[in-house]
Amino acid sequence: MMLKYPNGKPYKPKNEAPEIRTKKNKDFSYSNRGKTLEEEINETNAYYLSRQIAIIHKKPVPIQIVKVEYPKRSAAVIREAYFRTPSTTDYNGVWNGYYIDFEAKETESTSSFPLKNVHEHQITHMKNVVNQQGITFTIVRFSKLNRYFLLPFSVLYEAWCNMKEGGRKSIPIETFETKSYEIIPGYNPRIDYISIIKNYICNKEC
Repeated sequence: MMLKYPNGKPYKPKNEAPEIRTKKNKDFSYSNRGKTLEEEINETNAYYLSRQIAIIHKKPVPIQIVKVEYPKRSAAVIREAYFRTPSTTDYNGVWNGYYIDFEAKETESTSSFPLKNVHEHQITHMKNVVNQQGITFTIVRFSKLNRYFLLPFSVLYEAWCNMKEGGRKSIPIETFETKSYEIIPGYNPRIDYISIIKNYICNKEC
């Protein structure tokens, strides 16, 4: 099936190329070898839900189907579709009375996170979440380093505004190490971001 953005540009997932998947296989060990950040977060969310820790789901992508073929009466094949509207963030839900809304990003860079990976409408959405007292952040994985960070929106927004004023177009890893929260991968849950959120809230309120 061919997917297209609202402007008609074809959508090409980054992980559809075999050589990319093979490269990622080298970054992981044990049972998590080759998994994407999205898969790891989905498994973590399933763990949270099964133990009633939190209810966090991946947001569905709004798609407009424009071309369907019926090779059989009982089967339909979608041949072409468009993203109806720009997506906001990847995940949202609730934990302990707090609204949680976050984005998941990966980068192969070992020194910085490119801000081109974030879109204007996502910044606007996250800012609106903050205005409503929700908790929003970005989970960033440096895939070649196998390091994970929970990046608070305040840090992302500061870097974004600086870029808009002609400043740096990326966030150096040193900023992640000093202004964000590193998530140490575990077995189950794999990416325990809820524990990080507890510390984040305590730092703000305690």
